[in-house]
Amino acid sequence: MDVSTSKIGIIGSGSWATAIAKMVLANVPNINWYFRNPRRIDDFIKKKHNPNYLQSVSFDVNRITFYSDINEIVEESDILIFANPSAFLKSILSPLSKSLKNKFIVSAIKGLVPDENIVVGEFFNKKMNVPIGNIAVISGPCHAEEVALERLSYITIACEEVKTARAISTIFESGFIKVTTSDDIYGTEYSAVLKNIMAIASGVCHGLGYGDNFQAVLISNAIQEIKRFVDTIHPMPRDIKSSSYLGDLLVTCYSQFSRNRSFGTMLGKGYSVKSAQLEMLMIAEGYYSTKIIKEMNDKFNVSMPILDAVYNIIFERISPAIEIKILTDYLR
Repeated sequence: MDVSTSKIGIIGSGSWATAIAKMVLANVPNINWYFRNPRRIDDFIKKKHNPNYLQSVSFDVNRITFYSDINEIVEESDILIFANPSAFLKSILSPLSKSLKNKFIVSAIKGLVPDENIVVGEFFNKKMNVPIGNIAVISGPCHAEEVALERLSYITIACEEVKTARAISTIFESGFIKVTTSDDIYGTEYSAVLKNIMAIASGVCHGLGYGDNFQAVLISNAIQEIKRFVDTIHPMPRDIKSSSYLGDLLVTCYSQFSRNRSFGTMLGKGYSVKSAQLEMLMIAEGYYSTKIIKEMNDKFNVSMPILDAVYNIIFERISPAIEIKILTDYLR
């Protein structure tokens, strides 16, 4: 695959997709971009920015070909970057009649595919017949809002072959984006899923009034919990202290831009799950992932007290104050 001559398509219209578009357009002359709602395309072209997300980021719309037909953008793109919520992936792909097996897929989705109970890379491999060598995963501590501000950020590109990851990294690397590479596709994906759940726990504790001392203990336990799970589900050598694992966890648990932490904070302050979801303008991926990971762990039986606490708060409707008080006895 010659990345330099490949046509690049972005699937998704939210803040992360908009940040991805900004990254990519720093390196390539033109992109294809898919919006499910054609009216948003019209607004984007008129305003020269995404009308709903990261409105401070201006685009040269002459460098963007917009699509509202998934088959058309697949037909016209060699590399497809998926940056939509995982909960909507199957519905976005449902009208697809074109094959993806000869495309290169980049997943920027930090979530699990509902009903399938698998990470996105595995979904494209097993359900959409994309060879594992043609799949890359983006992970790492990189919030869309800071990309919009061109604050220096780091991402990790994981592929089966590191040389492929290095080739794909040229699409994203710029003066404000640095890229590292990895061959741990599944580990980085599962870690990215789990850190959202841990961030909900962090937000709940913040909402309940727990301080920084406790948050440090919570997060140090969280990275151990993540390591136990990813080492069980996909054992291979990995440095859990690197930015694609620990760094991503830290920023998601501490940042003001973290939607999962914000969701958890509302729960800790007494919001119901439904009211917290209604108040948020963006999806907290950890909500969907919590139930799926809990069901998966019923099989693996990894010790995951933080996951169990978040599950009990969200789905068993146990009082956050009671559940976190119980959790404190498990933390060290």
